[in-house]
Amino acid sequence: MTSRIIQIRREPSLLRMILRWLSFAALGVAGTAALVYVGDWAVFYARGKPQDQIQVTRYMATPLKGHKTEYFYEGTQMTPCARALFPQDGMDACWYRRRHPLYSENL
Repeated sequence: MTSRIIQIRREPSLLRMILRWLSFAALGVAGTAALVYVGDWAVFYARGKPQDQIQVTRYMATPLKGHKTEYFYEGTQMTPCARALFPQDGMDACWYRRRHPLYSENL
């Protein structure tokens, strides 16, 4: 006697298909971001680590009682920045430093 194996074909549910496409999209976004960062790093080092100097205003922030903070002006100084899309070599990107010229250091 021969036995037949009957295969039941299950249709994928809508939720399973949506989750599958979302996982592919997330993987694509993460892969693209990684490629852009690696490309930025390669261009940064191929150019010889280009740097610039941006003038920033420094403040010292001290916590006080009652969840208050007191700020002390420390003056302005020139800060090195990387001429790249992302922070490179321990320096902020120049475009970011130009948009955020105030630097607060917490005590």
